[in-house]
Amino acid sequence: MTGAGHRGAGVRRLLAGLLAVLVLAGCTDRPVDPPAPAALAGGAATLPGPVPAALALRPPPGGAPAAPAFTGGLTDGTPLTAARLWADRPVVFTFFSSWCTTCADRQDALSELARRHRDRVVFVGVAGADQADELQDYLRTHRVEYPVVVDEQQTVWRSYAVREPPAVVLVAKGGALLRGWPGGLDAAALEQRLGELVLAGPG
Repeated sequence: MTGAGHRGAGVRRLLAGLLAVLVLAGCTDRPVDPPAPAALAGGAATLPGPVPAALALRPPPGGAPAAPAFTGGLTDGTPLTAARLWADRPVVFTFFSSWCTTCADRQDALSELARRHRDRVVFVGVAGADQADELQDYLRTHRVEYPVVVDEQQTVWRSYAVREPPAVVLVAKGGALLRGWPGGLDAAALEQRLGELVLAGPG
């Protein structure tokens, strides 16, 4: 074999070796899929489950006005229609902002109250005048595990005559507007009102 032939064979062996290395590298170093992003606090994963079979409720008083109906987007963009929630059970709306110090002072206890009444009473946060990242920090810090509507233009706030946070509104099953508390309520007072106005039987 001539020198040129030897060189050609050597080049072919070198290319074959490189190809084998590349194939092995492809088998052992496959690209890893990036981790799925964490679900946003206050998003679709926090929507209520089925209504408990033994849910006992007080009838709403006659003549109570209808609560303003609305559809708003949760923190992850999922639409929430208020009337679909109160068709099945009472709803507590908490109007808040992440920068509201009174809201922050009360939020841990309200989050715990919402967990104790999970699925019996739907808690829905309505966040106004907020930044998305600051809102997420607030929800995670205070373990808010219920749906949160992002009310950037404060249209829901205005429909409920909320001028500044905090505020709490209680709606009966069926949509009767029972009470609103400008300035909000702490968890102990709100639990008492739930027992007086909507829940019958043990908590």
